[in-house]
Amino acid sequence: MSTLTLLLLAGLLPAFQLQAPDGDSLTRTAITAAWAAGAFGLLGALVWPLLVRALLLVPALVLGLLGFFINGSLLLVALWVTPDGRGAADPETAVVVAAVMSAVASATSTALAVRDDDAYRRRLYRLTGRTRARAPGDPADAAPGTVFLQLDGVGHRVLRDAVADGLMPTVATWLEAGHRLTPWRTDWSSQTGASQLGILHGSNEDVPAFRWYEKDTGRLMVSNRPASAVELQRRAVRRTGDGGLLTFDGASRGNLFSGGAEQVALVLSVAARRGRRNRSRAGYFAYFSDPANAVRTAGSFVTECVREVCQSTRARLRRETPRTPRGGTYPFVRAFATVVERDVVVAAVMGDMLAGRTAVYADLVAYDEVAHHSGPHGRDTDQVLRRLDRAIALIADVAGHAPRPYRIVLLSDHGQSPGETFEAVYGLTLKDLVRAGCGLPVPRRVRRTPSGSEARDAARDALRSALHRPLDEGDETARELPAKPSEPVVLASGNLGLVSFPDVPHRMTREEIDRRHPALLRTLAHHPGVGFVLVASAEHGSVVLAGDGTEVPVAELTDDGPLAVYGPGAARAVRRTDGFPHVADIMVNSMYDPETGAVHAFEEQIGSHGGLGGEQSEPFLLSPPELSPPVGEGEELVGAEQIHRVLRRWLRESSGPQVPVELPVPVEFPVPVELPEVTGPPEAAGPPPLPSRPEPHRPADGRTGAPEGGPDGAPGDGAADGPVGAPAGGSGGDPTDTPTDAPVNGAARGSGGAPADATVRGYADGTARGPADGPLGGPAGAPVAGPLHGPPVRDEKC
Repeated sequence: MSTLTLLLLAGLLPAFQLQAPDGDSLTRTAITAAWAAGAFGLLGALVWPLLVRALLLVPALVLGLLGFFINGSLLLVALWVTPDGRGAADPETAVVVAAVMSAVASATSTALAVRDDDAYRRRLYRLTGRTRARAPGDPADAAPGTVFLQLDGVGHRVLRDAVADGLMPTVATWLEAGHRLTPWRTDWSSQTGASQLGILHGSNEDVPAFRWYEKDTGRLMVSNRPASAVELQRRAVRRTGDGGLLTFDGASRGNLFSGGAEQVALVLSVAARRGRRNRSRAGYFAYFSDPANAVRTAGSFVTECVREVCQSTRARLRRETPRTPRGGTYPFVRAFATVVERDVVVAAVMGDMLAGRTAVYADLVAYDEVAHHSGPHGRDTDQVLRRLDRAIALIADVAGHAPRPYRIVLLSDHGQSPGETFEAVYGLTLKDLVRAGCGLPVPRRVRRTPSGSEARDAARDALRSALHRPLDEGDETARELPAKPSEPVVLASGNLGLVSFPDVPHRMTREEIDRRHPALLRTLAHHPGVGFVLVASAEHGSVVLAGDGTEVPVAELTDDGPLAVYGPGAARAVRRTDGFPHVADIMVNSMYDPETGAVHAFEEQIGSHGGLGGEQSEPFLLSPPELSPPVGEGEELVGAEQIHRVLRRWLRESSGPQVPVELPVPVEFPVPVELPEVTGPPEAAGPPPLPSRPEPHRPADGRTGAPEGGPDGAPGDGAADGPVGAPAGGSGGDPTDTPTDAPVNGAARGSGGAPADATVRGYADGTARGPADGPLGGPAGAPVAGPLHGPPVRDEKC
């Protein structure tokens, strides 16, 4: 096929020759073409991987474009080595010819792979770097691995509508086969930073929004900034005493946080590392080592840019509303999210499956990025959902060739709510409104409100890395902080706004704000674009203020009253956020219209998330029937931390991670990580000594804080679903209801089965296990712990 392509191009392009100046016979020309094609293929197989590895720190966007020129150079070398120098081409023509050859080769091999299982497997192995197929002698009952695919921003309703409209046939097939589709509710901060931190690390405590100001450090925290992501992950690990969901043989792909995984690619919390310690971009090599992939991705990148320009022009000519500006660099940002990041992440997941890794968590951000600027419902996002379904189908196909069976779980971190921006409706930004309420001058020309787009910042950080420029976050902090310390800091996170006064070291109360700016709280609470305001109060603790003059203390807050329109769980979410150490002085949530589902984002987004109101607070969880139900019948999934406990349970059901607790950083509470050696029979040895602290709550069955049956009625297994030594909280329970510093004692006084001199280890799920297969402690009826799955692994160092 490559030979025929060269012959065709030689006839079409005057600057490309395969003949001597005085002409050649057709046979001689064909031999020259075959020679050149073979040399080009050999150079591509030998030289291309070395070049890609040398350019490993170059981001995918730049590397994909470099692929054109590298391929052109390789073709020039191939023509140079042809017999008698019969091949010749201009450099620019060589780039075109090489691109066409790679595209034809890719299309041909893909078409052949569809019809030939062997060719299909070889294609997958070459794509992911795996050289060994699944051996025929591999045990059929090997412990299954688990792949968690996060469809960023795809809400429960969007997924159901996409299935009903035929946009996602793969997901539709799974639902027909018995997969469970379960909605869950986010916290007040319905955005990727809070949700993914809770899902991967088990705690999103003190994450009040996408961006917030911390008075004690004077630092502006932004969830999708590398330095902030590192700090958030460090705090979560310190709080839970556990490395994360993926600590044992896990891989993290395209996420904000690592989840404790050793294998990472495009992970923001390690993006600030330099040199060999930064493995986040190593996933590029697995994909771009195939030159056809680089050319195809670059071509798709250009196509996506053109598609975005056409779609935005059509929306402008039709005067569609709501509409937001989509010019400048946005077409490139969209193409990065929907093409480059998708291709690299999908290839990395395929490689993880073919390598047989136990747990993989990957984030596909394409829908979220497009929905921010095109709206969560419409033709633009429908096309993205179709392509996401094809990516899911490809990953599902790879599972059939992996050395172990895989269970694929789909989930999302939040949804998106549509609506005109606050500025478009009322002619001023939230910052303007706050300054007016404070009696400060309002600028005539309003600067654009920064967008919380994950893809925009990922593309920016990748470009800075390519130019070997540090990922400096000081510029944005300087832009957001006021010129005078007495002026307020106003930040936007979707339809959630935060107002802080940096010159006051503590959280200001309502009384203090009224004395300083008497009109501010009334201006905010009575504005038609504001739904409610949360502020501390010296008299009532904290209060919620609404436009009709309603004032409700947070302690008395229910889902009725001022929060009724936001649905069930709103009061709990507000109450939880009110207890965060870094909650803003004033928290502002926009209005919500339940009839249209619309909110008003304080950023330039017509599809937004970050606060309460509508679809943004209702993501989904889609699990195969082999896994236990996420919650019992009639119960609800609430909060990202409960999703973490469900995913941990599913990993245990698949004989997944049994991770020794080896804390990467000191914790503020003493956690006994390794229990004393048992020098005699367990019955004689008695329980290990506990630290001098109040005894944790123990139910009647003797298990430390674990309610009987767990959330799905399965037999209890200690505090398996919570942080170290912490009880799971029961079905739909709040982990904060129980002490998180309960000691890990492993119930070592159960029945025998471990050697007399065995070392008993405390594990992250609250149990203790030794090397023996027999039960090692725990009350009667507790699950029997199997053997260890290998030596202790290192937790992710933050």
